[in-house]
Amino acid sequence: MDLAAQLAEVDRLRLLGFPAQRVRGGAVASGPGFHLADLAVSEDLGDIDPARRAEIEDDFGAACQALVELLARRWGDPEPLDLAPYLSRLVESGDVPPPLDRLCGLTAEVYGWRVADRWIAVGVGRGDAESPYELVLAIGERERIPGEGADRRSGAAANRPT
Repeated sequence: MDLAAQLAEVDRLRLLGFPAQRVRGGAVASGPGFHLADLAVSEDLGDIDPARRAEIEDDFGAACQALVELLARRWGDPEPLDLAPYLSRLVESGDVPPPLDRLCGLTAEVYGWRVADRWIAVGVGRGDAESPYELVLAIGERERIPGEGADRRSGAAANRPT
């Protein structure tokens, strides 16, 4: 996995304006107040050897950790965001805004930062046991961070602004 390319995508999307409507371009989905990007996607896991599956899991975990460490050098230690409450709400009512709705389908936890007027989160997961692993990047409007601003129910956790 290309850490430099992943960092470049973080920087590009962090500065990119949010569109008025949902759009998708390649590995990036965007909409009002958010961007969501697949930074890396593994092969399908359906019929592969369990040893290969474990290797892929380790590789994606290491890639996520490397990106988190690099971003932590810029913005300080990340704060984990437990997605379990959002997943419960998604199951109960379907009322979870993007990109949290998509993140809930992949992982139970992401790591995030507040940077200027945005929150940035990264995590790794997969939709189900047969789905590929995904290293994902989510960027959203800062006022949608839980516990801050008018919309306390949506957004991603963060650490400190820069």
